[in-house]
Amino acid sequence: MEVFVARTEQEIAEAYDRLSAATVLGCDTETSGLSPAFGKLLSLQFSEGEFNVLLPISEGVALGQLADILNDPGIVKIFHNAKFDLEFLNDAGIATANIYDTMIGEKVLTKGANQSASLADTLYRYFAVDLDKAPRSKFNRNWDGVWTDELVHYALADVVHLPALMREQQVWLRKLGLEREFERQMAKVTVLQ
Repeated sequence: MEVFVARTEQEIAEAYDRLSAATVLGCDTETSGLSPAFGKLLSLQFSEGEFNVLLPISEGVALGQLADILNDPGIVKIFHNAKFDLEFLNDAGIATANIYDTMIGEKVLTKGANQSASLADTLYRYFAVDLDKAPRSKFNRNWDGVWTDELVHYALADVVHLPALMREQQVWLRKLGLEREFERQMAKVTVLQ
């Protein structure tokens, strides 16, 4: 897994050049709260499965060209619980196009099975990946906003598997004849943009 923290204009341009060639990107945000009314956007993460980028917004880094990635209709942006991330991105004036939500995919696939659709549980079921959520507790009011290696790896762990998860879900949605239901549920999220 290649980790890249984009802090300078040159690093953001390099990340843009590499990410803009992707057809699908895992995307996530880290925030200081559950709503943009009471919290702020701390970072934005991207992954095409191998190349993983964190933009440390809490350090005063602006999105720059990476905003174009989010708004590019030719790249699928994969979120887990897109509604949450889109609320923060929209509040920051960042438009996002062509979204796939793995949480909605999982809810459609497991409807009635009484299974959690959390990212940690979903990744464990599909890939036996055990996400460590303990570092999340460091994003409190005493945090200085500086991204340590531990926090970078924590944040990127949430996006690195999203492209593979989307592919697996799409196979099962097709096999089970649930593609139309998934599209119907996704339409509710994309209205929020």
